[in-house]
Amino acid sequence: MERESIFVDIAETAVRKAVRSGAQMAEVFVSKSSQLNIEVRGGSVDTMKLAEDRGMGLRVFRDNRTGFAFSTDLSNRGIEEAVKQALANCLNASDDPYLRLPPPGPAYPELDLYDPDIKGATVEQKISLAKSMEEAARSYDPRVKVIESSTYQDGEGLVTIVNSLGMKLTYRGAYCGIYLALAAGEGNDSQTGFALDFGLKFNRLKPEAVGKDAARRAVRMLGAVPVSTRKVPVILDPYVAAGFLGLIGPALTGDAVQKGRSLFAGKTGTRVASEKVTIIDDGALPGGIASAPFDGEGVPTSRSMLIEGGILKGYLYNTYSAARDGVQSTGNGVRSSFKGTPEVGTTNFFIEAGATPVEKLVKEVADGLYITEVMGMHTANPISGDFSVGVAGLLIKDGDFDAPVRGMAMGGNIIELLAGIDAVGDDLKFFGGSGAPTLRVTGLTTSGQ
Repeated sequence: MERESIFVDIAETAVRKAVRSGAQMAEVFVSKSSQLNIEVRGGSVDTMKLAEDRGMGLRVFRDNRTGFAFSTDLSNRGIEEAVKQALANCLNASDDPYLRLPPPGPAYPELDLYDPDIKGATVEQKISLAKSMEEAARSYDPRVKVIESSTYQDGEGLVTIVNSLGMKLTYRGAYCGIYLALAAGEGNDSQTGFALDFGLKFNRLKPEAVGKDAARRAVRMLGAVPVSTRKVPVILDPYVAAGFLGLIGPALTGDAVQKGRSLFAGKTGTRVASEKVTIIDDGALPGGIASAPFDGEGVPTSRSMLIEGGILKGYLYNTYSAARDGVQSTGNGVRSSFKGTPEVGTTNFFIEAGATPVEKLVKEVADGLYITEVMGMHTANPISGDFSVGVAGLLIKDGDFDAPVRGMAMGGNIIELLAGIDAVGDDLKFFGGSGAPTLRVTGLTTSGQ
């Protein structure tokens, strides 16, 4: 990776050229990233890929108009072309009084985002992690038949933002993770399982635990059959609960509210969930895989309490959407790369853990369903909150797990689901940037045979 100062020099040069060429304000976002992906099958390396990407995104502002351009050519010639293109795009843009750039923040969170052990570990060590997952899964149960993917992945990035209001920021970050997907079989029955572990510290990865967890998930579902339609308490596995956050997150942005695309529009200060539910977005969460000292436009990241005790407290904002509502940015101007502008998005987005042990959540259910998998979440309506998904899991009888079931469906509305949560587990788990504990919901109807 290049020294931080090289990208700062490039960004400052681009800002100067843009202002001299007629921009009233200018911002440059420069990034370089690399990603390593190793996939093992049958104890041998199947694929190994190393991808690198670097470039610059330039925003210019003039007379309440903005233009954007990006370039992978960071030479003086490349910068001049990007400036020329951004200004040309600005001329063709519509007038918008809410366009602006953020000034430098008064302070930025200090975060431990770069573990040198990730880069320092040898390729052989990283391959060994993937092999260990595979071995642990196969040794867990002889019914584990097929390892679909035993993968190690890591990435490293350097981000720099400079703007004409005096902002000059840079940070370096890295992450690493392991993922295992497999299939277990018995007779004519086959069931899949998976597990993952992603974080910021190389030496905290637990390949044996991941291997056993993936195998356990597959084996426990062998023999699953559909059952009759029933209305019972439903317990959502943390992975399933985190999946529902994918429906909730976009609806909690100021941008979605302003466009009339949020089921939470106009509900600030009102109850939108059970009093057991608190939902937070924290871009400065220690150890969070989506943590950073500043967002994609240089605003300090922060902890946003979105739903507290079931009450909607507010929304997520970038600089533009905040200006439209007359509030401050929450530090949620997210960029996927230098090729795009900062949109409103979540960072480390999670349901806060409760105080109830998971065992107690189950023990208190005489007749219910523990859902371990949902299918079709992408078909849910993000505006109305309506969903209809396929589900699989385990029946609960007299406080214990019973037979596995599949081929069932569950429908409803996300607001009704949130309102029905009567217990929250103490086992918050993150799956990338989304996290949730085990949730228990009263009286959901699942359709079967």
